[in-house]
Amino acid sequence: MNTFTLHRGTAPLLVSLPHDGTQVPDAIMARLTASARRVPDTDWHVARLYGFARELGASLLVPTQSRYVVDLNRGEDDVSLYPGQNTTGLCPVRQFDGSPVYLEGMEPGPDEVRERVERYWLPYHLALRAELDRLHATHGRVVLWEAHSIRGQLPFLFEGLLPDLNLGTAGGASCSPELQQRLGLALAGQGDYGWVANGRFKGGHITRHYGRPELGVDAVQLEVSQRCYMDEATHEWSPGAAERLQGLLRSLLQTCLE
Repeated sequence: MNTFTLHRGTAPLLVSLPHDGTQVPDAIMARLTASARRVPDTDWHVARLYGFARELGASLLVPTQSRYVVDLNRGEDDVSLYPGQNTTGLCPVRQFDGSPVYLEGMEPGPDEVRERVERYWLPYHLALRAELDRLHATHGRVVLWEAHSIRGQLPFLFEGLLPDLNLGTAGGASCSPELQQRLGLALAGQGDYGWVANGRFKGGHITRHYGRPELGVDAVQLEVSQRCYMDEATHEWSPGAAERLQGLLRSLLQTCLE
């Protein structure tokens, strides 16, 4: 089973898109609620949004399966990334709006969760680790860019409206101070989008686990509010808005390569 695709680039940059997948195996799909079968919590179109990264020489890692199968940006121990706040888990049973993912009594048990980790989660992480190691061995450094998107308003998860762009570096622990400063300057130098660093989204498991700036591995997460490039109600791509956003994203990735 192909659980991901990997484009191997030549630059010291890996773009990981762990929530881009939309596929759900039939045996799981049959147990989902009607609303969950539409996989509404997908990071819609992020692989398309970052398609230009190939031109920069970046590697891209893209899963095939929905986060409802297994969330690749959670630790396999399923420890909450945001203690005390509403969130979703390794094999989510709640949607982002708080409604159930599964029909009553159909949630996965511990054995099924472990099976999904081995079948879907582990291959992605082995590929991610191997690609980081390959690029680091070639260049002596590497940047892992975690590309995400989310609806801008989700009361179950956070209050109010999310900023357009949400930069996460685990409070500065997952990347060098120099890189965070350069990215901050790039964001501060534009006037089209509001932004925040290490606000509600500080970086998920991948950012926190793989970022080792002292070893030359910087990890950065960018959570984009989907209104910036698509219609959040219909999930339709907005060409003009997306092209404008891609200009800034290109600038941010180029900053990572400086």
